[in-house]
Amino acid sequence: MNLKPVSQLTDSELYSELQLLAPLASPLSLACTLDKRYRIRKHLTLVSEAFTQLATTPNMRLLITMPPRAGKSELAGVWGTLWWLANFPDQRVIMASYAMSLAERAGKKVRGWIEAEGEKLGLQLAYGSSGARDWSLTTKGGMRSVGVGSGLTGHDGDLLCVDDPHADRAQAESLRMRDNVYEWWQSTALSRLSPDAAAVLILTRWHPDDLAGRVLKEDGLTEDGGAWTHLHIPAICEDPAKDALKRPLGGYMPHPKISEDDTTALTQYWDLKRKEAGTRDWHALYQGNPQPAEGALVTADMLRDRRMYQPTATPMKHAVAVDPSGGGRDTAGIIAGWLGDDKKLYITHDHTLLGSAGEWSRTACILAAEIGAEKIIVESNFGGDMAKLVVRTAWENLKRENLQDPKYQRLAPLIEMVHAKKGKLLRAEPVSQQIKEDNIRFASYMPELESQWASWQPTNPDSPGRIDASVHLAYGLLPIPGSEAVISIPRQSNRRNPRVISGIGHRPGSRTTY
Repeated sequence: MNLKPVSQLTDSELYSELQLLAPLASPLSLACTLDKRYRIRKHLTLVSEAFTQLATTPNMRLLITMPPRAGKSELAGVWGTLWWLANFPDQRVIMASYAMSLAERAGKKVRGWIEAEGEKLGLQLAYGSSGARDWSLTTKGGMRSVGVGSGLTGHDGDLLCVDDPHADRAQAESLRMRDNVYEWWQSTALSRLSPDAAAVLILTRWHPDDLAGRVLKEDGLTEDGGAWTHLHIPAICEDPAKDALKRPLGGYMPHPKISEDDTTALTQYWDLKRKEAGTRDWHALYQGNPQPAEGALVTADMLRDRRMYQPTATPMKHAVAVDPSGGGRDTAGIIAGWLGDDKKLYITHDHTLLGSAGEWSRTACILAAEIGAEKIIVESNFGGDMAKLVVRTAWENLKRENLQDPKYQRLAPLIEMVHAKKGKLLRAEPVSQQIKEDNIRFASYMPELESQWASWQPTNPDSPGRIDASVHLAYGLLPIPGSEAVISIPRQSNRRNPRVISGIGHRPGSRTTY
């Protein structure tokens, strides 16, 4: 047997070494024994070693984070599962991925190897186990494949393997989707595990608050007294002292389809990926170090800290703010809230929608009626007087339709038209400062609004309707220094609109145009 350290062995030497071992010694030795095309790489050796620890460490939690297409899912999700069943044929495995089809694909591969090589492994499929989603062994073990978010009632597991819980950046950027994934992980997946069961989470990072980020924050690393063993291998070494592969600074990660001896091809591959990915995706997907969006207005952690779902303050003034659809946009931001007696703004509703002027104006008026808003604030940059007219028409229609409902028979809210004098970023920055200074709080669960505040960048092509509407709400209810430089409220004129009413919530005797 070769006595050199594993890290110094060539591919052929590693392969020869593994042939001297029992095929069931590790997932890697099993893969090399059954699949002669399988190629060993140093990072896969580490994955295999970490996976074998699951079998001897009760309640072990293993997190594997690597770049995409690095071979981690094939080794841990397929060969690791097969190796587990060969060693523990009476145990059940739960395989999950963001898509049911991907989890089923892994289950089908494992079942296929049992059909072809089961006699060598001492495994035999039970009668009727022909499905890819759920199959059993004659020894009572087996595998259940599910999509993340699916139910698992009646399906206990001794090994839980979750491979890529987030489909893409769009899903990972959605706070609601991240919350859904984490809730499924906690309430559904972990609740089905048997005593001392193991769990492995395999993924490419997308977001600081993705499932990997969330479990590390909540449960911690084993070296810090926490629950998770984390095998993290970035595409390029940034810290030799902490690098699992003991690479020098700037050293490249091996690739399953490129010989480790071909440094030129390896360099070209990773350099190309770095060029194609862009800065943000490179740090997240390939370096496993997702960063908040550059230029983001506030952090997700800060927004969570600003949640107050049961405010103790007394509402003094309510308003609904609208960033109308138009100017090439189909989405209208509709945000509501109230100013408390503690001089803080509490944002309570996000009714943003994709729809026409008639739809968003009606939605805004219904919301204003429900919360008793004194005014409806509408941006006039796109639509101008027309935007004001559709809101007024929507209120009058609702009043006629609801003759017995006092919410609509009260004095109509003031329609306050505002004009943005500066770009979105310059308008939003003073409001983000108010969030940082704890003058704005979120009084209900509004994941899309929080996500937009935490991720929007000035370079984004999409217009942040939710941010714009909440900015108008803040300027309309809070005294924000410098607001006159970015927002203007057109002077009301009785000559332009001779209909005059008393504005609800304004000084007694004051007159406001409607």
